[in-house]
Amino acid sequence: MSEISAPVMFIGHGSPRWALSPGAAAARLVEYSALFSNVKALLVISPHWITRGMRLTASSRPETIHDFGGFEKALYQLQYPVAGDPELACHIQSVLQDSGLAVELDEERGLDHGVWVPLLHMLPDHRIPVLQLSLDAGSTPDSLVKLGAQLGQLRDEGVAIIASGSLTHNLYHMGEERAEPLDYVVRFQNWAREQVVARNISALSQPHIESDDFATAHPSAEHYLPLLIAMGASHDSDQLSVLQSSILYQALSMESYGWN
Repeated sequence: MSEISAPVMFIGHGSPRWALSPGAAAARLVEYSALFSNVKALLVISPHWITRGMRLTASSRPETIHDFGGFEKALYQLQYPVAGDPELACHIQSVLQDSGLAVELDEERGLDHGVWVPLLHMLPDHRIPVLQLSLDAGSTPDSLVKLGAQLGQLRDEGVAIIASGSLTHNLYHMGEERAEPLDYVVRFQNWAREQVVARNISALSQPHIESDDFATAHPSAEHYLPLLIAMGASHDSDQLSVLQSSILYQALSMESYGWN
């Protein structure tokens, strides 16, 4: 058991182009990265890997997946050459199964851009092994909070939990990178921040009821849902850090949260 509990994060991972244009959001991650000095592994959940039932990477050297199209050539040349940890994957599978949560190991799957783009900025030396857990297509808000609570057990073993997504994610409303953010984007980001600070998990679990802006901010919910895992994995006793940053492309919140 680790003497210090590993952190939990929710990271707004933005556009794949963030890999080439770090800006203030990346600077916030770099500032927070000091808390990972004693972390032995990262377990990351991204909305870009959704499966029927949960799957967990078990490769010793996961590939960098460029799961996007239409961007400049330089973006496809970027790599995040990090180690996996098959032995830890088996242990995590056992921990979840002991809690009644089935998960299959996947020795072929690599890391999608929801994982490697933020880590490229936050932990550029590739020294900490990374595993990725898929989002179960059949998940409910309640099941995601409970999943987070089960994953939170791993923190005392030195495994950091990183939920990657976005507080706002309406690609139909994207504009220029530095254009003025849309009003509903600002409102929903502020609403979410208030609930996170208050640890109002009940409100965060039903944003379609609690916020008039949720449906516009999220035409589909997959980028919001990882936040619920982070809330479940964090504790009342944790210190919350709000990593504020500019809203990009008018519609993409880059705000992140950390608990340690």
